[in-house]
Amino acid sequence: MTERKRLGRGLDALIPAGDRAAAGNVRTLPVDRIVPNPNQPRQHHDRESLEELAASISAHGVIQPVIVTEVTGTFPLTYQLVAGERRWRAAQIAGLTTVPALVKELSPRQVLELALVENLQREDLNPLEEAEAYRMLADEFSLSHEEIAKQVGRSRPAVSNAIRLLLLPAAVREQVVNGALSAGHARALLALPTAQLQVETMRLVVQKALSVRQTELLVQRLVRASKRPKSPPAAPPDTADLEARLRESLGTRVALTRGRRGGRVTIYYYSDEELDQLVQRLGA
Repeated sequence: MTERKRLGRGLDALIPAGDRAAAGNVRTLPVDRIVPNPNQPRQHHDRESLEELAASISAHGVIQPVIVTEVTGTFPLTYQLVAGERRWRAAQIAGLTTVPALVKELSPRQVLELALVENLQREDLNPLEEAEAYRMLADEFSLSHEEIAKQVGRSRPAVSNAIRLLLLPAAVREQVVNGALSAGHARALLALPTAQLQVETMRLVVQKALSVRQTELLVQRLVRASKRPKSPPAAPPDTADLEARLRESLGTRVALTRGRRGGRVTIYYYSDEELDQLVQRLGA
C-alpha cells in the first residue's frame, strides 16, 4: 500500500471490505483510550443528531467499528480516531465504556485523507471545513490542487474554488458555517474588490434572502460600478457663489480652490489688454 493510492473511492480505497471484517483486526477498545484526530476536518457536531445516534447505539450497539491508528510513544497505549468520530462520541453519550475498532497503520497524510473522504462521502462537512482540509493537504503535504482532486475524487476546479473561500472576511465565513450563505453565494462574493464591500454585500444578500443567481447579478453590477471613472466632486455652493461674484467683479473667469489650510484663487486672462484691466481693477 502506498501513500499516493487514490482515495476517491472512499474507505475501501485504503481499507478493503474484507480487511475491515477480519476478526484479527477488529478489537474492543476502551473509549477513554481513544482520542480525536486534531486535524479532523469536521469541527461542528450537532448535539441533537448525536443524541439520536446515541439512542440507536443504546438499542443496537455500535454496528460499524470506528477506525483508529496507534499513537506511538504513549503509555498506556492510546489510539487516534481516523473515521467514526460521531459513533465514538455517541457511544460515550450512550454510556458505553468500549467500542469495536479497526486498528490500522497509517501515515499522518493517510489519516487526514481518509477522514476527509469519509466526511465528504457522507456530506458531513460544511464548505469551510472542506476548504480547510484541502488547504492542510496542500500546505502540510505539498500536494498540488490537481493531486488533491485525484486523492479525494473531486475535480481540480472544485478543490481550487473551495480553498479560495478561506480568503473571505471572517464575517462572511461565519455566515457560511451557520448555513445563511451557501458555497455558491460565497464564491460570488469573492469577485468583489474589497473585504468591506464583500461584508456589506453579504449582509444585503442575507437580509433579502437572495438566490445564488441573484447574488451573482448583484456582484456583477457592483464590480462594474467600481470600475467606472469617478467624476470630480462638484464645488460646494458657497465656493461656486464666491467664484461667480469674483467673475462679475473682475470681468473674467475665476477659479477658487480650497484646501485644509487655505487655498488659492486663479484668475484667467486672455490678452495683454485684459491683464492691464485686471491690474487696474485690483488697484495694483
